[in-house]
Amino acid sequence: MKKITTLILFALIANSAAFAQAVLPTTYSWVGAYPTGWTAVDPTPSYYTAVSSAHTQPSLKMDATGDMVTINFSTTPGTLTYWLCVNGGSGTINGTYVVEESANGTTWTPIRTFVNNVTGAWTQYTDTPNAASRYVRFNYVSRSSGNVGLDDVTLTAGVSPNAEISIQQSGNTVVNGGTFTTASPVSTLSTITFSLLDLGLSALNVSNIAITGPAASDFVLGTYPSTVAASGSSTFNVDFTPSAAGTRNAVMTITSNDPLNSPYIVNLNGVGGTLATEPASQPSTFTYPIIKSYRLKVSFTAAAGSPDGYLVLRSTSPIVDAPVDGVVYTRGDRINNAQVVYSANATSFMPNNIIANTTYYFAAFAYNGVGQYRNYLTASPLTGSVNSSASMQPTTYYNGISPTSSTFVTDLHNKINAHNIQFYSNYGNLMIGQFFARDTTNNQRVVTCSYSGLNKVYSEPWDWATNDFSREHTYCQSWQPTTNDANFQSRPEYNDYHMITPTNQNSVNALRSDYPLGEVVGAPTYTYLGCKMGNDINGNKVFEPRDADKGDAARCMLYQTVCYTGVAYTGTPNTIIQYGGSWSLPTYIRVAIPYGQDQNVLKRWNTQDPPDNFEIARNDYVDSLQGNRNPFIDSAQFICYIDFITMTHLSGVSAPCGSAGIMEVGNGNVDAIQFAPNPNNGNFMLNYTSNTNQKISLHLIDMLGRVVYSNEQKLSTGNNSIEMNIPSLSKGIYTFEFISETGKQTKKLVIE
Repeated sequence: MKKITTLILFALIANSAAFAQAVLPTTYSWVGAYPTGWTAVDPTPSYYTAVSSAHTQPSLKMDATGDMVTINFSTTPGTLTYWLCVNGGSGTINGTYVVEESANGTTWTPIRTFVNNVTGAWTQYTDTPNAASRYVRFNYVSRSSGNVGLDDVTLTAGVSPNAEISIQQSGNTVVNGGTFTTASPVSTLSTITFSLLDLGLSALNVSNIAITGPAASDFVLGTYPSTVAASGSSTFNVDFTPSAAGTRNAVMTITSNDPLNSPYIVNLNGVGGTLATEPASQPSTFTYPIIKSYRLKVSFTAAAGSPDGYLVLRSTSPIVDAPVDGVVYTRGDRINNAQVVYSANATSFMPNNIIANTTYYFAAFAYNGVGQYRNYLTASPLTGSVNSSASMQPTTYYNGISPTSSTFVTDLHNKINAHNIQFYSNYGNLMIGQFFARDTTNNQRVVTCSYSGLNKVYSEPWDWATNDFSREHTYCQSWQPTTNDANFQSRPEYNDYHMITPTNQNSVNALRSDYPLGEVVGAPTYTYLGCKMGNDINGNKVFEPRDADKGDAARCMLYQTVCYTGVAYTGTPNTIIQYGGSWSLPTYIRVAIPYGQDQNVLKRWNTQDPPDNFEIARNDYVDSLQGNRNPFIDSAQFICYIDFITMTHLSGVSAPCGSAGIMEVGNGNVDAIQFAPNPNNGNFMLNYTSNTNQKISLHLIDMLGRVVYSNEQKLSTGNNSIEMNIPSLSKGIYTFEFISETGKQTKKLVIE
């Protein structure tokens, strides 16, 4: 959280951010948030991160028709410089890319137009916008192919031949239509000195300055100059004496001979005392226009009285916390057990870090004021909750596919192989930006290394090299039969998001290299947080990911074998790795690794670490991008019916799977579990007698082996009565799986 502690500092920030116009000169290189006055239209922003001496990194990748970046500025422009490239430095575009300008933001005139001819290499351009323009934008008007890189944009200040007014306070520009905030104790006079500048080459003649508005009587205007010399400045005072506590607003209007900025408006945001006026009412009626396993959209009805904004908290339990007056919270800040997911004046938002089958609670608070004067209405906030979808899997997705069929491997392959390709280069913006990244304090985000559990905190945009992360091919790139194909990096198998996961590069991914995954026995040769390297029970060097990722990694790897088994390729075959079957798990990797990937380890991990809500959401999200699913996340049984060395069907369930594809484990100290009633319609009581205080994982599996419900419960020693409400279950017999600290139990649940 951030709290601005001095009036002067607050005024500086308020002046620069309250109105969406840039003060010239302005510059941006796609590091951190866009400056004031800069906006972008790009539904899925992505970046080039390759190092280049020509420009800083990262740079914006404009890759769709309609992508644009606009600068709205307050005074006469000077020169515009920028860097452009195509496809990261090579190739051409098939389309039209325009740099254009506007005086009003409605009518646009091209400054420079590229039609199928942006230079491939990074090239710097310099243009001079018209003196009357107040907007410049970079516009990908039409794209058939090719991506334009944009970086290091600078717009300098120019000089108008006419009079050009500007207002400053303490050396900081208050743009036309902007807001200046000040405060003073009630009935105590505070003098504000404004500078009146002429930025042009003709004398500025001021015909009138007037203060109007609801609290105009609290602001008294002193003597002001009638003329300011060209390129000169003068000052005038406004005395603020608040007659009451809270918000005291007025409007200062300056009339002059500036042909473009008369009248010049300054909104005076006064505060009597220490806080703005508290809002009179809260927003109402939460609705949820989008409910998915990986995405929510939350909307609400605006509060009466038009408060300045709304702060929304989120938690997985009912929210009892409230914001503190005078504190400005940013997205990701925490108030005890609740997290800030929104703070602005719109009435809808899309929180990130949504996972499947989870209840999210929200509380919305109206507020007035900015900075240290912010005043929250904390009484009776709007509250609500919503359950994310348990799964987005279509009910008929696996129709006609049976794990007991001799054609099971082929049938499964045919179902998931034909899909949309999403390129490796877009993984950062699509998977990191839209799914993996979570909000954290100081307006930053955090990404977790799948293998080790390392949490990497960063400021947007995400950059792989800077954050020392990589896009790890769980099924190693070097294992793939098509790796020697000249077009390998354009092929679906190289780019498949179901199999790629974010990992730390130097401490994790580089160490894993192309070694098999396995279980280290004895002292490891290397450890990093939750992962390690060492020898397995056979004396072979293996890489072991953290426990929470073992099942995930297994399902990622085995997905790849089935999705691409039998896929043909051109070029020199991959002869380094020997396979028992096409796209199977390797039995020999290279001279230094004369052994392969043990499928029994992966099958065991699949059972010990079944899909949780995060993995189910990830599967659904990748399905929304690629149009195919990882069947081993959807079904607890499918893995058990495939020999991944020969890529053939197993007529009987193979070890280490149990008779129903679910391995029972335990130490004899069995917890007692009962359903009441059973059969039921999805609403029932779960009575769980626990031998200890513990946390258990619950998974409900249908007759096709699909996980249709997952959750976690904290239990106390003794009897725990848990009210269960699992909606939208079809009639039939289900297997309820309970994974506790002492093992695993299963119970049959009948839905009627």
